[in-house]
Amino acid sequence: MIIKKFTAKTEEEATKAAKDELGARSVVMNVRKVKQKGFFSFLKKPLVEVTAAVEEDTDSMVTHVRRPSEPNIRTVTKVPFNKPKQEDEKPRFKDVIPDEEEGTKEDRTIHAERTDRSEDRGIEEKIDNLHTLIEQQLKNVMETGDDADEEDEKKTDDADREFISFVKLIYNTLINSEVDEKYANELVDEIEKLKKPGVTIDYLISNIYQKLILKFGEPARIKAGENGAKIVFFIGPTGVGKTTTIAKIATQLAVMEKKKVALITTDTYRIKAAEQLRTYADIVKVPFRIAYNEDDVKESLEEFSEYDFILVDTAGYSPKDEEKRMEMKQLLDSAKKISDIEAYLVMSITTKYRDLISISDLYKQITDYKLIFTKLDETEYFGNMLNIRLHTGVEIAYVTNGQEVPEDIEVFNPQSIVRSLLGGEKQS
Repeated sequence: MIIKKFTAKTEEEATKAAKDELGARSVVMNVRKVKQKGFFSFLKKPLVEVTAAVEEDTDSMVTHVRRPSEPNIRTVTKVPFNKPKQEDEKPRFKDVIPDEEEGTKEDRTIHAERTDRSEDRGIEEKIDNLHTLIEQQLKNVMETGDDADEEDEKKTDDADREFISFVKLIYNTLINSEVDEKYANELVDEIEKLKKPGVTIDYLISNIYQKLILKFGEPARIKAGENGAKIVFFIGPTGVGKTTTIAKIATQLAVMEKKKVALITTDTYRIKAAEQLRTYADIVKVPFRIAYNEDDVKESLEEFSEYDFILVDTAGYSPKDEEKRMEMKQLLDSAKKISDIEAYLVMSITTKYRDLISISDLYKQITDYKLIFTKLDETEYFGNMLNIRLHTGVEIAYVTNGQEVPEDIEVFNPQSIVRSLLGGEKQS
């Protein structure tokens, strides 16, 4: 894995530099402002630091390490499992900032940085906190003993046992967070490749943390269309909170970002849902239309063609109702002929995993989509977010954690979810 930091005058410039150097697959891990250095630094505007990472292809470096589900534990390679290095031994990153006198072209040059760990309050702080947490859990595991039989334990030195206990701890923590066994085993395989002389807990935890964030990728928030209005369809089963989610996003776009927003509902089966959305539209002062058929939808879309965003609520239906599914597909296909469209599949995190798989697969037959997870306030286990992300390959855009409009919605934050998956503080 390659992790680098880039500094520029704006977040956009720093992110572009990261993509240019690390490639399109790189993921922004953290963004923060940093003070410029020099005698008159207090007069200068702060720069923006972006931490980005990209996964490397690595060959296996060790013999097989047993997964927690296997009956026996055997390793043949001795690996000194050292304690984390002292603070002054850790790799550091120090800023390299272009001088203002170098001119505009040089000022735009973006340098990979190396900054002191004590100054970094972003991703390193998260990893350090996670390290302390897992180190304590690992200590508890070691104190309670191993599952290996007495003969195997004699053959396994302390470093090997500690490594195996660490792998088991990570595996069990992911399983307890309801990560599917398939994906937990894949991560175990990746951890095994990290086993080599001198490896530390600090290094392993940092690597696992980064790998999980890379698996989630960057959030896919709603953006304005390139040509005319952006038509955004919200699709998904009944009862997952589509209408409330639309109200939250409409309020953010119209009130906070000052965009021209219009609301349409095609959910004529539930009168209360339509009236609820009408009420939100009145409060936010945006136009609202009810579309009873495909012609009504086309008429409304054409009416609002000069707007920035047209948000469309749709009726939920049983995944087994093929007729309704085909009607939805026809509606989306006709909207594509009018303007640029996006679809967001809204699903509740509390839905059973197998049902989430079924729902995501069936809606994939209708259209491409991005994901919104609701009701994060109703559970402490977020493994299904990783499961569905990896199963579908689809980006996660937003999460909601309550009924308050517009407060209880936020752009998906992979760092927060990864910390929860690894046994850190739960999402609030």
